[in-house]
Amino acid sequence: MTIPRLVIVAYRPKPGHEPVLIAEVRDHVHLLRSEGLATDRPATVMRAKDGAIIEVFEWASPAAIAEAHANSRVQAMWARFAAVSDIVPLNTLFESADLFAEFEPVDLHLAPIIQPDPEHRAE
Repeated sequence: MTIPRLVIVAYRPKPGHEPVLIAEVRDHVHLLRSEGLATDRPATVMRAKDGAIIEVFEWASPAAIAEAHANSRVQAMWARFAAVSDIVPLNTLFESADLFAEFEPVDLHLAPIIQPDPEHRAE
C-alpha cells in the first residue's frame, strides 16, 4: 500500500516578486497532479507575518517525490520558484514559536494555468 506524504513548505518571496510567487503556488499542485505526483487533497496556502507564503499539500507517495526530481516539467517549475523566492525552514517563521501558529489565508481564486510540456509549446 502506498502512503501519501503531507508536506509543509515556506517560500519567502524575493523583493517585488510576491505576485509571481502566488501565481506559481496557484499552479504548483495542479502541475504535480497532471504528472501523477500529487493527490487530489486540496492544498492550503497561507501568509506568515514576514510575508512568507506557506503551502501544505500531499505528494502521492515517497516515490512520487523522487520522481519529481527527474521530471522536466517539475524541474522547470522549481526553477521558476527559485527565481522569485527562497525556500526557508519552518522554524525561521515567527509563528513557529507559538503552540497554535496562526497565518493569514491566501485565496488562490484564479483558475490554474498549467504550462504545456516543452514539446507542445507554441514558442
